[in-house]
Amino acid sequence: MDDLMLLADRNSKAWDFAEKIKSYFHSVHSISVPLEEVSVSHFRNGEIDMHVPSNMRERDIYFIHDSSKNPQEWWIELLLLKDLILSSSANSVSFVLPNMFYSRKDRKDKPHVPISARALANSISSGTKRIITMDLHAAQIQGIYPPEVPVDNLYSFPEAVKHLRKNHPGSLENLAVVSPDAGGAERAKAFLKKLEKAQEHDVERHDYSFALISKTRPRAGEVDSMELVGDVEGKNILIVDDIIDSGGTLCKAGELLRRKGAKKLFCYGTHGFFTKGTEELKKSFYAIMTSNTIYREKNDVEVVDVSGIFAEAIYRSEKGISVSKLFE
Repeated sequence: MDDLMLLADRNSKAWDFAEKIKSYFHSVHSISVPLEEVSVSHFRNGEIDMHVPSNMRERDIYFIHDSSKNPQEWWIELLLLKDLILSSSANSVSFVLPNMFYSRKDRKDKPHVPISARALANSISSGTKRIITMDLHAAQIQGIYPPEVPVDNLYSFPEAVKHLRKNHPGSLENLAVVSPDAGGAERAKAFLKKLEKAQEHDVERHDYSFALISKTRPRAGEVDSMELVGDVEGKNILIVDDIIDSGGTLCKAGELLRRKGAKKLFCYGTHGFFTKGTEELKKSFYAIMTSNTIYREKNDVEVVDVSGIFAEAIYRSEKGISVSKLFE
């Protein structure tokens, strides 16, 4: 662990996340890990320039990126920083990507379109030791990367379940976990299993159920129709998703669930972009929960801290300990 170095842009939202990771190493493993600065600047024509003042020779570098950045700048910064680190005689470079952009298109859904996830993988894989991310939009994206570049797809559910049990214990009775679409069914079922496992030692145990919403999309971001599969009448509801973008689909799902007799509505999305704000969502849901993979300046939603999961994944990677144990 003496060779480990954390790297982040001090002027980005990732710096706070990186400091939390550094604090986790100190408090949980009694290890002092250096956190060094990446200086990002721009030429007058908009091109990005970067500089790391610290010596990185023979270090194992973990760069913690900012998922709040413009996706295009986020991508270019990865390419430039990888070149910078490898040319500085570092032992290795690993990317910590709390949210992996360009993961929404992992296959061709019509002719003459890019497979964006593959394009990203092709551009950042060469020379990279490891990639650590969370709640990928599609788990099969891990298979796009070459075998020599393992992708650790961490799950935020353990911390989200802790948050739910701590802050909303009265709403867990008669709770149904709902997937907002068929593609997210396994994700919602995994969350349900975490809820069930978390109450193993509780005096009072709850019975949880599962439902999903089948929907058709004429185009990305728009929903044509919705149908509910499952019984939600008289139940509290938790909708689980990986991304909250505009929130429009969640609001429509909330309307459908209320028509079907649902009581109190909650929603959790790992990566909360909230591109149209939260006002409409707050009208539909009793509580809106997201993680801090994307930094929130406003206190308008409940934020679940997942930095400890990333810190433990880094620790296990460096120690040669199974990262998959974090999924159990």
